[in-house]
Amino acid sequence: MRKPFHGHLHHRHGLSSAAADDDMPAFSLILTRFDAGYFRISLSLCGQALLLRTLCDSGDGDVPPPRALCATSVLLWSLALLSLVALTALYATRCFLRFAAVRAEFRHRVAVNYLFAPWASWLLLLQSEPPSLAAAPRRVLWCAFTAPVVALDVTVYGQWLTEGREALSMAANPTGHVTVVANLVAARAAAAELGWREGAVVVFAVAIAHYAVLFVTLYQRLQLGADDATLPGVLRPVFFLFFAAPSMASLAWGAISSSFDIACKMLFFLSLFLFASLATRSALFRRAMRPFSVAWWAFPFPLTMLAVTAIEYAREVGGHAAVVLEIVLSALSAVVTVAIVVCTAVRTSDLLPHGDDDPLAGTSSMVVPQLMNSKADITPDD
Repeated sequence: MRKPFHGHLHHRHGLSSAAADDDMPAFSLILTRFDAGYFRISLSLCGQALLLRTLCDSGDGDVPPPRALCATSVLLWSLALLSLVALTALYATRCFLRFAAVRAEFRHRVAVNYLFAPWASWLLLLQSEPPSLAAAPRRVLWCAFTAPVVALDVTVYGQWLTEGREALSMAANPTGHVTVVANLVAARAAAAELGWREGAVVVFAVAIAHYAVLFVTLYQRLQLGADDATLPGVLRPVFFLFFAAPSMASLAWGAISSSFDIACKMLFFLSLFLFASLATRSALFRRAMRPFSVAWWAFPFPLTMLAVTAIEYAREVGGHAAVVLEIVLSALSAVVTVAIVVCTAVRTSDLLPHGDDDPLAGTSSMVVPQLMNSKADITPDD
């Protein structure tokens, strides 16, 4: 009988590094250490492109937006597209050459959630495209980008529903909000860009149901201190995803209902409350900020979605307070994004984990306990 696995993932599965990496060719080493978590970069850049596009569209009809802002929006959209294409090509190569590593990601309690990130990035890019590309086949693209999200929903959620009551408590962690965000982005794209309200409501309902269960589960675990032992300190920036989901839900419901109604405002205020709660706990993220890593890219996206929601709120209610809040959050989002882009450019060599520095290596590797005894189970380190 195969022993249950409790150790780190072997480097051949791509979630942890081991000895002999120095003898690997550079490209092979990149494929080994690269994983879906790097789509945090494209997710943040695509979110920032949506923010600038929203700012360009938020002006009065009689007053055109500044040309510099629109030019910056197109430039950032192009940069986001370039980064997303590069990451997608690299991950597609990894799927062909390191399929065992991709399979290991699917069974990893943290990495599996980032499999939703590339599709959410493409859907954000679709919503923020420049007006000159309005003739793009949006319906076909939406179906192409949403189908993998739905397939992952059915697979992951199906495991939680059928593998016993302990499956969700074992798999739940803050990165699970990425799955919620992906569904909400798809819902907003369907309603705002295509006018498919029924399809948007379906995806929105799945996202809200998952968010409600995930929020309660994580709250109980955090109260008990369970995540202190299972989530490394370097991954604590993912706690910002707590307010990314309600922010995106506010935007999605606003697109479905064609107005920023009371439900949208309630979700926006919930996002503000969660953001304020985390902002006052700076000590929680101190350890995560010591070594630079790709985990830093978990900061910009939630702030950007909160800023976009603030813009929609200010557009609906008006008033000086709402406008000031919009400006402050938009500026904060831009500053954080630029700062992390600069850090990434300066410390590119630190993006990939070195040796045993991979933060995912210290987390539980299985989504559900039953997978430990499957034929394709991951073997422990020697």
